[in-house]
Amino acid sequence: MAEGDLVVERALDAGCRAVVALVDADRPPPITDRLPADVPVYAGGDDVRAMVTQLGAPQGIVALFARPPRRSATELGDLATRIIAIEAVDNPINVGSIVRNAIALGWDGMIFDYTSADPLSRRSLRVSMGQAIGFPAARTTSMPDELRRLVQIGFVVCALTPSADAGDIDSISASARMCIVIGSERAGLSAESLASSTHRVRIPMAPGVDSLNAAAASAIACYALRARHTGRG
Repeated sequence: MAEGDLVVERALDAGCRAVVALVDADRPPPITDRLPADVPVYAGGDDVRAMVTQLGAPQGIVALFARPPRRSATELGDLATRIIAIEAVDNPINVGSIVRNAIALGWDGMIFDYTSADPLSRRSLRVSMGQAIGFPAARTTSMPDELRRLVQIGFVVCALTPSADAGDIDSISASARMCIVIGSERAGLSAESLASSTHRVRIPMAPGVDSLNAAAASAIACYALRARHTGRG
């Protein structure tokens, strides 16, 4: 479900197939004209749209799209150079924020386990401003297996943990292929995922604070381990 003209526009730009749309009867947004002629478009006032969509503040347009095909984790590992892996991050707001942070800081793929929220869920899409639609993502039933495979093909895999015996993220040098692994805010990463990574790293924090929100941690880690480009200009 794409809510709002910006998310609908990004879904269309990504080549997603629209199925049906609901627009403001009095002020249909201009993006409505980009919908293919064979897509049913319904119109209604604020009360009708709120009732149909179950949204507190109905958008000027809400559209349903066919889900785009998803790469396998193996394909993603072969194509990407900067991957975010999330395990047991079940809050769609956090997932949408992580996607937005990753794209903004030059990361190019995500692997999420079967217990994590879907980047294309309604709330994740809204938080990512629709950017999750075109962001390569793969779901796995075994995160440790995927992490081990990434290590085998040359990725430096950094598992975030607040553990006091983990190394500071500042001590890690960015390499050509990097993966950051982020776990649940409640339980953190599983022991097997931690063991399957090449490094256990923590974000240095002031005394008395043991961890950050998953989305905030992702932004710091993505920046700290971003690809460095050298050259003039």
